[in-house]
Amino acid sequence: MNISKRGKEIQESPIRKLKPYADKAIAAGVRVYFINIGQPDIVTPQPVWDAFENCQDKVLSYGPAQGFLDLRQAIADYFTGYNIDLNSENVLISVGGSEAIQFAFNVVSDPGDEIIIPEPFYTNYNGYESSTNVKIVPLTLNVADGFRLPPAEEIEAKISDKTKAILLCSPNNPTGTVYTAEELDRIVNLAKKYDLFLIADEVYKEFVYDGATHKSILEYDDIHDRAIVVDSISKRFSCCGARIGALITRNPEVYQAALKFAQARLCPPTMEQRAALAAYRMGKGYFESVRKEYQKRRDVLCEELKDIPGIIMHKPQGAFYIIVRLPIKDSEHFVRWMLTDFRLDNETSMVAPAQGFYSSSGRGTNEVRIAYVLKEEDLKRAITVLKAGIQEYNRLF
Repeated sequence: MNISKRGKEIQESPIRKLKPYADKAIAAGVRVYFINIGQPDIVTPQPVWDAFENCQDKVLSYGPAQGFLDLRQAIADYFTGYNIDLNSENVLISVGGSEAIQFAFNVVSDPGDEIIIPEPFYTNYNGYESSTNVKIVPLTLNVADGFRLPPAEEIEAKISDKTKAILLCSPNNPTGTVYTAEELDRIVNLAKKYDLFLIADEVYKEFVYDGATHKSILEYDDIHDRAIVVDSISKRFSCCGARIGALITRNPEVYQAALKFAQARLCPPTMEQRAALAAYRMGKGYFESVRKEYQKRRDVLCEELKDIPGIIMHKPQGAFYIIVRLPIKDSEHFVRWMLTDFRLDNETSMVAPAQGFYSSSGRGTNEVRIAYVLKEEDLKRAITVLKAGIQEYNRLF
């Protein structure tokens, strides 16, 4: 018997596939600084825990396929606070933002259709490509200019008769880039010109620094029917394990199609929805201190990284990631070596090799993604260890 071609070809997670090496190091008594994965150490808000502890249900029963009405309305109200007019019928609750992306892929395209995505991109998009039989057409960006979008004609050259959508992530994972209003205008105009859907992964919308603001595609009145936003509580409220996200659209046909996919998986988790509701009811004031903390960490990280000889980097404007080019030849080999062979006072650091954040073969081989999700003192130490590792690696290889 043979497994499917899909099962053979789906990409391993570049973030998680090296975790067994870290586990072995930990088992040997080594301290590993995990700056490879977007798992914040920000404490999950108490109202979230209270929602679990105060539950009086005697039966943990199914909920609606589209999610509980009060949570859907709370998310709509949250966006209304940003002057984006939504109602509960525009919001479908998903099992994390990941499921919302899969729903979006399935709704807007058929097997063999194409979706244009700037790369490097969130690595799991590659997995969704395999599971939905959609083809990702990468729009390759460059670390040297801060991963800015290219001119419209360069994007237009990627559009074919099989193109169904363009996907943007802003603030961006893995680069930290926040697209300007002009860059968004460029994409919106192409979506209208070629009758494409525009999918926006906006799960980091609160985490924008230096006084900048994030602009949502939901703010464009002229693309109400083609705009699909992916949302999540994972990073917003430091609730990565809760697995509650949302697909947001004002297009009734898109919503109803997504709902049929949602019905096929029955319903999102009940308790986590109640916890999410408690989180949204805290109000926007919750984010101010969290945003300041991440901006401080970003500044610390960039200060620590800048004296690495040969590094190429741009200070990220949002999210809590950065992709940097390092003076190494093979980032995956380097990350594995850091976990298996390198120790500084019995400590090592784990970053994410960037190859898996690209769809194009051969890209990202000398780049890594760093997540500044640790408190300041741990982040400083993690980069100290990383710098020592780079120096030793280049001496040996």
